[in-house]
Amino acid sequence: MKGIILAGGTGSRLFPSTLALSKHLLPVYDKPMVFYPLSSLMLAGIREILLISTPRDLPSFQRLLGDGSDWGLSLHYAEQPIPKGLAEAFLIGRSFIGADGCALALGDNVFFGAEFSGRVGRAVRRSAGATIFAYRVRDPQRYGVVTLDDNDRVTGIEEKPARPRSNWAVTGIYFYDNQVVDISASICPSDRGELEITDVNKVYLDRGQLAVEKLARGFAWLDTGTPDGLLDAGEFVRTIENRQGLKIACLEEVAWRQGFIDAEAVLRLAHQRYPNSYGDYLRDLVSSAPAERTLSGTDTVADR
Repeated sequence: MKGIILAGGTGSRLFPSTLALSKHLLPVYDKPMVFYPLSSLMLAGIREILLISTPRDLPSFQRLLGDGSDWGLSLHYAEQPIPKGLAEAFLIGRSFIGADGCALALGDNVFFGAEFSGRVGRAVRRSAGATIFAYRVRDPQRYGVVTLDDNDRVTGIEEKPARPRSNWAVTGIYFYDNQVVDISASICPSDRGELEITDVNKVYLDRGQLAVEKLARGFAWLDTGTPDGLLDAGEFVRTIENRQGLKIACLEEVAWRQGFIDAEAVLRLAHQRYPNSYGDYLRDLVSSAPAERTLSGTDTVADR
């Protein structure tokens, strides 16, 4: 399976901070926002990833991330001059996706919780259909909302309903088989002129191929697209990292624990790039190996 990170748009809800800089490059505590969705795809075992952004911002992402080889990845880039909906990502990435399935991660979403890597890994392993992730919220009218039966099967999905039928919001990470390309090409723009991801999910639902993973107690899902959301996410990450002494969305750590790179590569990156506490963390990480790496396997990764 391949991955797409959608990191376009103007970031108007964060003006003036984003007048000259993509919001996805703003820091969420100690690392750029884009590190968080990138780590989510890495936790799913996805190594070939397309990042979509504006013509103005793409060079900045390329300077930050390069070709991805430092983390054992293959990163590609594509332009989205004008945002026309989340589902447009699959049209822009059609040639990149080819005959594979594809995961889409929104560039401003942060996930945290035990077993997250297991859940996204399970979504990757599904041979057919789509998987969405749902999170219980107090204000579901702001989101795409999914309704479920007593066995947690999807019975309905709607975009920003005035009268939500549940409190389960659809989060910003999605997994699809290869049907998603043709489905996205077949849907019509909504009243706001966008290709809605909800309409893609409805097609999968109508075909009986839409699964849901519920992120209930013990998980955090944070949207960093507003000043308050960005501050909340930064404070959350700071609190967890300082309390536990473990980093969230540390790409070098995730790549090492996933087996994408070895300890020598982690130490090289620490030496070349990080003359600070971030580098100290990476050096301490490797010095505690191999015991810690094998202590809890992917469960350790999932908490990041």
